[in-house]
Amino acid sequence: MSSIKTLSLAALAAAALSACGGGTGAADNRDDPPPARGNIATAVLAGKATIADIDAGTAAKSLQPLSGKAKCDVDIRYIVYFTRDPLGQAATATEGVLVPSGSDPACSGERPVLLYAHGTSTAHATNMADVKNNSEAALAMAMFAAQGFIVVAPNYLGYDKSSLNWHPYLNAESSGVDMVDGLRAAKAHLAAESAVKPSAKLLVSGYSQGGHVAMAVHKIIERDYAAEFTVTASAPMSGPYNIVGFGDVVVNVQPNAGATIFAPMQLTSYQKSYGNIYSTPSEAYQAPFDASAESLFPSDKSVSELIAAGKLPADPTFTKLFGTGGLLKDSFRAGYATGGFRKALQTNTLLGWTPKRPIALCGGKQDPTVFFDINTSVSAADLKSRGAPLMGAYDLENLSSLPAGVAGQTVYFGFQQAKAAAGASAQGQYHGGLVPPFCTALARGFFQQVLASGL
Repeated sequence: MSSIKTLSLAALAAAALSACGGGTGAADNRDDPPPARGNIATAVLAGKATIADIDAGTAAKSLQPLSGKAKCDVDIRYIVYFTRDPLGQAATATEGVLVPSGSDPACSGERPVLLYAHGTSTAHATNMADVKNNSEAALAMAMFAAQGFIVVAPNYLGYDKSSLNWHPYLNAESSGVDMVDGLRAAKAHLAAESAVKPSAKLLVSGYSQGGHVAMAVHKIIERDYAAEFTVTASAPMSGPYNIVGFGDVVVNVQPNAGATIFAPMQLTSYQKSYGNIYSTPSEAYQAPFDASAESLFPSDKSVSELIAAGKLPADPTFTKLFGTGGLLKDSFRAGYATGGFRKALQTNTLLGWTPKRPIALCGGKQDPTVFFDINTSVSAADLKSRGAPLMGAYDLENLSSLPAGVAGQTVYFGFQQAKAAAGASAQGQYHGGLVPPFCTALARGFFQQVLASGL
């Protein structure tokens, strides 16, 4: 692997400095332009998972009825690439690239690419190349890479070794740029360094926050990058697509589970992206949270540690947004309808676009975190209203919405059994634990159907 392009830390720092306008004068900046989007700073073969490793993991988690047994070993590659932040400044981000290998015909030659967007994480160290410690990465590996798909999974700006010290959370345009640049870097690296090559087939998916990102990326590629990439199909899962309608409900009617975590991530993202959410954090946040909320996430500390330190409300439901002891001021809620936060939500709502390529949605109607009826149902109706190629709006609680035959029945009854096994904790596990493997299995089946049909 000696030809992998790698910069020393000093060279990388110098490149990042020049990218952000560093230098001694205008002439320096003209002569030393920022690194191009998608350029690779560092790329390494970070590890390998064997078929035995993958099968042991899926067996331990009772996932094999959904995933099947692995066909391929998986090479785990880690890339640092150049992209742009929401203000157009050069920044670095990182990604995991999971590449099938082995003797099975599914594991060699040109393979379809899955561009995968991960769900919300509060952990600064989030890394989709860390399949041993990142359960979402492990699921993507088992469901896709071990079955012959190349998985390109950016970690997003602000996470892992990114040079940006904040995350553009649920910023559709910024997410699209980041993901496209990660895809560029991955394809360039694999073209030079891997025996297994990416085909022209591009599939896009993601869960929760990643569902929003996946839909945004599908939209943005077709709008801005059609000469470079063609989306074959997309399958966003459990995402906040109707984010302004969702925000209206969360602020005015019913906070969702996790609201006190999501709110500071959104407010910081939109304040740093647009600059009009508040003049100072104390306009939005109650004391003592106003002192630290703007820089709270992504964090090197756990959520429980942050609560113990008094930086988040001590509320086990994570729903105490307003009122005495809540995260946000009631005055912020009073000004919500005409304020900058709602305008930012409108900007990042993914209604009113018509994909050219097939799309399927998935979620669960009882989701307490990303409300299904406000997001998946509204988005599906919006797509249908314009004759978009919507191939499915899967509700894990509704057998008739799922694919006909054994596949749909396996998912439906398996999901019901998983909920029953979770018992009293089912609602707490619903969004983050129970839904993902079943929607991921449906997404894979949808992609396989599209690939087989030649659409």
